[in-house]
Amino acid sequence: MGFKGKYTVHITMVASAVALSLTAWAATMLTGPEADAQAAGAGPGGRQEVRVPTGPQGQPEQPVRVPESIAHATEAGGTAVNITIDDGPDPRWTPRMLTILKDNGVKAVFCVVGPRAQEHPDLIKRIVADGHRLCDHTVSHDTSMDKKSVAYQQRQILDAQKMIEDAAGGTKVEYYRAPGGAFTPDSRRIAAAAGMRPLGWNVDTKDFERPGTASIVNTVKHELSNGPTILFHDGGGDRSQTVAALEQVLPWLKEKGHAFSFPVRTTP
Repeated sequence: MGFKGKYTVHITMVASAVALSLTAWAATMLTGPEADAQAAGAGPGGRQEVRVPTGPQGQPEQPVRVPESIAHATEAGGTAVNITIDDGPDPRWTPRMLTILKDNGVKAVFCVVGPRAQEHPDLIKRIVADGHRLCDHTVSHDTSMDKKSVAYQQRQILDAQKMIEDAAGGTKVEYYRAPGGAFTPDSRRIAAAAGMRPLGWNVDTKDFERPGTASIVNTVKHELSNGPTILFHDGGGDRSQTVAALEQVLPWLKEKGHAFSFPVRTTP
């Protein structure tokens, strides 16, 4: 290689080194949207590269799509019923109800309040381990949340969902039940978008009023024709009457030929 060739190579190498230095310096000087885009993994021309979440097998995770309508029906159909239990978990009453459910071979939906789930993650994990499903019953159990702002409703629903799923060790919350039935189109939309089917009820036992064990049992017997989803409570006060009623109601339902199911989540 002659002098001219060596000189050309030298100039090219110097130019490349200068270009690399300028690029590195420019990257340190980026601010605002350009810096944010680079930090977030923007591709050429500032376009954001979308990272699709993947499951255990490396396949893209597909969000579960559930309807915004309020569910009442059972997955099993026919004469099956849904047992739903609200306002816990409670360290005194929830374990007793779990024992009764297990003794009768029944699975239920537990609509739990976010902070109570945080306080008793052991109970949430036991609920999941026993094969029951979880339902979001908000952060504050505010029965007037249908009169509050959309932002407030969203915080109540999504913050509780995170609290419950964290307490459960990652198990997904599958339903959302508004306190006192205070659903709104917005709250149903928010819940459904997060993968939680809004959940209603057909038989309100009024057990939270402590009307007596016999009254709770009779309410179930007389109102079951309204529909399959039955509402009990394991939190919010003394639930000894509910425990006693549940011990009677579950065998009675079996005797009458009722199976036990979960509420529907998706539309066939």
